[in-house]
Amino acid sequence: MKNKEKIAVFIDADNAPAKNIGHILSELSNLGVVNIRKAYGNWKNQNLKSWEDVLHEFAIQPIQQFDLTKGKNATDIALVIDVMDVLYTKKIDIICLVSSDSDFTPLVTRSLADGKYVIGFGQRKTPLAFVNSCSRFLYLDDGEEKERLTKKQAKNIKSDTSLINLLREAIDAVEEEDGWARLGPIGMHVSNHPSFDHRNYGFKKLSDLFISIDLFEIKKTNTSVLWVRDKKKQNRCVN
Repeated sequence: MKNKEKIAVFIDADNAPAKNIGHILSELSNLGVVNIRKAYGNWKNQNLKSWEDVLHEFAIQPIQQFDLTKGKNATDIALVIDVMDVLYTKKIDIICLVSSDSDFTPLVTRSLADGKYVIGFGQRKTPLAFVNSCSRFLYLDDGEEKERLTKKQAKNIKSDTSLINLLREAIDAVEEEDGWARLGPIGMHVSNHPSFDHRNYGFKKLSDLFISIDLFEIKKTNTSVLWVRDKKKQNRCVN
């Protein structure tokens, strides 16, 4: 991805924690320049008080939406309208949606159809329909909750059939004749899979994820290149 991609960020303040906005913008800065920053909500609602403290700090434009009808969320509609407006009138490469609301899934699908790269940020409660629809999705965890989830995931990660199959398919795609595959190409392969990110499993590096699973072998060459092999293939090329 080019260094100067143009990024538009749309925040559903009703369904996103304000304390994570710095992390979100820092993550996006690795991909390009955030040209549009908008947050939607009824700013008269005391539940959004935490957002007021960060709007000016991070140059986010607040978009006021009154709760005109009880039980109806005008915020969602306003956000969708603005995203569609950007799709048709602005030269934007990446759409970023900050929300844990699956109602935005059709919007993601529409943005992808228009050739945009869509990044989602949300909490662990985010429905999988929204998570899996994004080009990439990162969970917003912090403190004790992140530590608890990391320990739980590390313990149960072998039972995640979809993940194990994805890793094995990646190794199969780039392995040498002896079954060993360089970690770099493996990472490039799995990054093409919708919503995969090793950090969502509680690991800072892809190598840490592999190390935590005893189904794989890891070795390092003299050039410090990491190699991975599925243990099921370790005897394939003996002699």
